[in-house]
Amino acid sequence: MFNIRGQRPYSVSDDWYFALREAGLAYVVALKPHRGTWAPAGQPHTPIEAAHTLTWRDARRPGDWTPVERHFRDGHTESWWAADARLGGYGRDSPCRLVVATTDPARLPEKATWYLATNLPHPDAPHAAASPHPPADLAEIVRLYGLRPWIEQSYKQIKDELGWADFQVRSDRAIRRHQALVNCAFSFCWDQWFAPPGHLDATAPDPCPDEGPERGTNRTPPTPTALLAQGITFGPRLAHPCHHPEPMVAILDGQRPTPRPPGPDRRGHHRTRY
Repeated sequence: MFNIRGQRPYSVSDDWYFALREAGLAYVVALKPHRGTWAPAGQPHTPIEAAHTLTWRDARRPGDWTPVERHFRDGHTESWWAADARLGGYGRDSPCRLVVATTDPARLPEKATWYLATNLPHPDAPHAAASPHPPADLAEIVRLYGLRPWIEQSYKQIKDELGWADFQVRSDRAIRRHQALVNCAFSFCWDQWFAPPGHLDATAPDPCPDEGPERGTNRTPPTPTALLAQGITFGPRLAHPCHHPEPMVAILDGQRPTPRPPGPDRRGHHRTRY
């Protein structure tokens, strides 16, 4: 199930929707309220125009709107309204539906109104039984798109934690390679973290030996200065996914840089002059 926001970075062109349909994927995507489409003269040409054609009086006489109760993780609920609108090829009985969801059908507030396109058929649509995707009522469409903030928030945290934003100025090919390597490293660590403890093979080499570097002869490193952290490592070694960096962080946190004495050219800079 695709659940994305129809903004420029994700593309809002018709080719994007055609690609989803050709792939046989079910989707719920957002449309910009003023995104124009072809339609006969005198009919709506944008999602917001289609929303304004829906009848509404009040909560007791909702007209074309259906009440939808949204449930949030903290336990509170919100009362929304949703409706199937008609716009060009969009319609309740069409292969692609235009669903409008809002907190106020009379005013359609910008910050609390969604214009959604989906290929999930309406339960009462003639093609619902033959559709490859399960039917979905208005409440289900609103629920599916309501997952978007959690998806985007989780993606942002994962991107920051895994370093997906650390490619700086690189080519598109280099960025894709960087993300592939990050994904491989994360998958490896994830697998090792949740792998059940098994029997140790006494004949297998230790991936993180206590003595000796990975290759070459053992060289004694120079004595570190006060400006460097001490006691972290004494040569290149293989990183084991189950070893934790708490001791390293503690050592780094305990170090304080030693202030440098002023150079000869600055020794008399602050002298009192008579």
